[in-house]
Amino acid sequence: MSDRVREGECGCGQVRYRVTGEPIFVNNCHCRQCQQQTGGTSVVNAFYEDERLEILEGHLTEHVVTAGSGGPHTICRCDNCGVALWSYYPRLGRLGVGIRVGTMDEKDSLTPVAAIFVSEKMPWVTLPEGLPHFDKTYDYRELLDADKIARMDGMIERRKAGG
Repeated sequence: MSDRVREGECGCGQVRYRVTGEPIFVNNCHCRQCQQQTGGTSVVNAFYEDERLEILEGHLTEHVVTAGSGGPHTICRCDNCGVALWSYYPRLGRLGVGIRVGTMDEKDSLTPVAAIFVSEKMPWVTLPEGLPHFDKTYDYRELLDADKIARMDGMIERRKAGG
């Protein structure tokens, strides 16, 4: 595991967190749900194993919405200002966490590997040249290196085993 450490916080600064290592992947999601949940055009999430995330201070509230798959999507927000800091998605449950890159202190240290759900993007949004993009989603095995594929596969197997 990389020793790289990133920290971040909510809008009011009451919640601070730390995440260790490099993310498995970073996506820029343009789905309608992300637009509704953020009030913006899209969201950029960095996906990590949950054990790499540590809350340093503050308290969260959890809000469950229905994901595109029909399963529970849990959004963790600062209990004071309501800023969404990360989410747990149905595929991985609490094993994997999608951290909102915009809440990181060094938000420019991560770049998406793909833009997803571009079929739902706002019509005036342009995508960066060279960034792989997909109408819906993609097979992570086609974009990630062997180490990151192994990390993702390990979480999927733990989830299937009841983790």
